[in-house]
Amino acid sequence: METSAHQREKDLLEQGRTHLQQLLGPDWEVALRPDQLPGGDHGWDAMLQIKSDDGVYVSLLVEARQRVTPKDAGGVLTSMAHLVRRVNSHTRLLVISPWISPLAQEALRANGIDYLDLTGNVSLRVSRPAIVIHTQGADRAPAGHRPPSSKPLLTGLKAGRLVRLLADFAPPYRASALAHGADLSLPYVSRLLDTLDDQLLIKRDGRDIVSVDWQALLRARANQTDLLRTAEPTGMLAPNGIKAVLRRLANMADNGTNSIRREVLVTGSYAARSLAPLSVGGQLMLYVQEHEFNVQAWADELGLMPVPEGADVLILQAKDDSVWQRPMFVGGVWQVGLSQLATDCLSGPGRMPAEGEKILEFMADHEHVWRRSDLSRRDEPTRF
Repeated sequence: METSAHQREKDLLEQGRTHLQQLLGPDWEVALRPDQLPGGDHGWDAMLQIKSDDGVYVSLLVEARQRVTPKDAGGVLTSMAHLVRRVNSHTRLLVISPWISPLAQEALRANGIDYLDLTGNVSLRVSRPAIVIHTQGADRAPAGHRPPSSKPLLTGLKAGRLVRLLADFAPPYRASALAHGADLSLPYVSRLLDTLDDQLLIKRDGRDIVSVDWQALLRARANQTDLLRTAEPTGMLAPNGIKAVLRRLANMADNGTNSIRREVLVTGSYAARSLAPLSVGGQLMLYVQEHEFNVQAWADELGLMPVPEGADVLILQAKDDSVWQRPMFVGGVWQVGLSQLATDCLSGPGRMPAEGEKILEFMADHEHVWRRSDLSRRDEPTRF
């Protein structure tokens, strides 16, 4: 009797074959070789044969995996692909999985490995018969798809707290220092760092973290969150215009000398535009602390009117204290820190992701200004 794992592998292979057959159309034949199905002692899971209507065919060695990480792509899968090419320089390795993340796709392409996932992410390049396929499917894990691992994902408030710390402070440091700085348990931080290591978002030398790909890290965090769903916005209308609201915020900030008035922080398009202009318009988004979340009080304070639709101002609930850490003082107004701003924009609606990419460019150009080297100075604001 076949094990459930063995059956899942066979089902995955057949689903991948069917998907590829649909992409190529009726003039092509896509078949799994019956003598090369799972269960043999070879190093791959199956052999897939693609034959054109004129009889020319190619055979692909297939590796079926329920989960593919960037570390896999740069490690064991690359070693397997090199072994395949040594046997036959024209033979290629095809990885089939239920879903492959954008980072893993990039790593597979960089190492010359073809891939196909069941959401429609496909990259296949064969010289004879000539086949070039590159399609995009889901860039987020489908509902119900969770990797078979106890390692935490980049969702949730705790993960966001650690991501900001990793982005805002240059290594080297260890998990214990990060756990203390983010006020998280050491076991949780260690497990999340293992996840980030699998995704090639950090590099370690023994127990020391020596490198953080902070741009990819912020994109990965944004890819697993949703600004408006997380922050539970309340829509407001500014009868006197957005500029009037910004003037009130500037008066509240007291020229940046009164830290008590940092209980409102600007994020989103208006904050992005103050540093890296890309577009005009959009909603003004303001964080207020959750324990201060009195809609009518903030409406009175800022001269706003709550409205059910057509809002030009959104009041967001800051669910975690990390939103308030390392804010920026720009143009007389307090704004969220750059790593928070980038994540908010990248996970926001409409044109906000493009604004988030612009902020990432700004951050790369000004890394010496905002990125710190001393974790003990984790509450200092940044001024531009």
